[in-house]
Amino acid sequence: MRSAIIIFFSTIFITMVSAQGDENLTIGAYGQVDYNQPVSGDVNYNGNLDVHRVVVLMGYQFNEKTRLVTEIEYEHVEEVYLEQAYLNYRLNPSINFRAGLLLIPMGIVNEYHESPTFNGVERPNVDKYIIPTTWREIGAGFSGNITNLKLKYQAYLVNGFKSYDGEGILQGQYGLRKGRQKAAKSFMTYPNFSGKLDFYGVHGLNVGLSTYLGKTQSTLYDGLQDGENVLEKQADSSVVDVRLFTMNAKYQTNGWQFRGQYTIGSLGNVKEYNAFTGLDLGSSITGYYAEAAYNILQTSSSGQELIPFIRYEKYDTHNQTDAINRNKQYNRNEITLGIGWKMANGAMLKADYQLMDWEDNAERVNRFNAGIAFMF
Repeated sequence: MRSAIIIFFSTIFITMVSAQGDENLTIGAYGQVDYNQPVSGDVNYNGNLDVHRVVVLMGYQFNEKTRLVTEIEYEHVEEVYLEQAYLNYRLNPSINFRAGLLLIPMGIVNEYHESPTFNGVERPNVDKYIIPTTWREIGAGFSGNITNLKLKYQAYLVNGFKSYDGEGILQGQYGLRKGRQKAAKSFMTYPNFSGKLDFYGVHGLNVGLSTYLGKTQSTLYDGLQDGENVLEKQADSSVVDVRLFTMNAKYQTNGWQFRGQYTIGSLGNVKEYNAFTGLDLGSSITGYYAEAAYNILQTSSSGQELIPFIRYEKYDTHNQTDAINRNKQYNRNEITLGIGWKMANGAMLKADYQLMDWEDNAERVNRFNAGIAFMF
């Protein structure tokens, strides 16, 4: 498997080098290498070191209206995924049509998840467990920029999370995260809607509102004939209604950086789903965070940045439950204190310390993280 991956990426590299003379070709990459050390007063833990991800970007401008965007992710030195692969056709300056593997436009990090673009070694856990980043599915729709209103929009129909493929998938601890299909032999029962509006009419400020509406996908509908009431009832019990809403904001001024995000998810049919699968999915998931950072070197002419930051997160994948006991350990509060040094645009060293406070958790294990991040 690993030798196949090496050959795969070597082929990509050779292709990129041989095509450098083509002005229509865009190439780039981003990645991160992490060190994660659990810290507890009573227990010793090994630290974990990981080439978390290296992602290769390849894009091509076929003509003034038609563009291809692809991202190929090499994760944990043994896994290969596609993060994006879509065609964009510009109908006019305000309307683009997109089709292919799309990032779901929700929150801050899911769309702009390159390592040097966020503070901290790891992405916020609200984005990991509630959004859940990096979330992408196959679909099509429209995006654009209404310049006189200072408004960007996106609206897509996509395939949804999978909830059943021979066994139940969605669990209370992880919320919807394990249901991401990632375009890996995806299947679809129902199309889902994803949309976002971004307002940028105030200097330094960006405010986003996004939603995701639909149902999860189940293999039990495949080949189901009309009138098979018992099987249809089973299939209906394997599906969850999903309604997600997110508000996010970013503001920068005089070296200060502020970020905030709030997400609420309402999940329907979970009583029937949990009874059918034996799992413990919550009927409501929620999370928010607030972050402040300051570039100490903002007045320096070196082009470098030194950014201490603090972030508070609260998220709960059992915010509400239906006919099952609520697991208090899924209600989590975290404070992350850290610093990042941008030695050059796109090259960064990071370190942080995370204070974990999980409801009803007798043994609290904090974490120290360090790593490198790059993007070009």
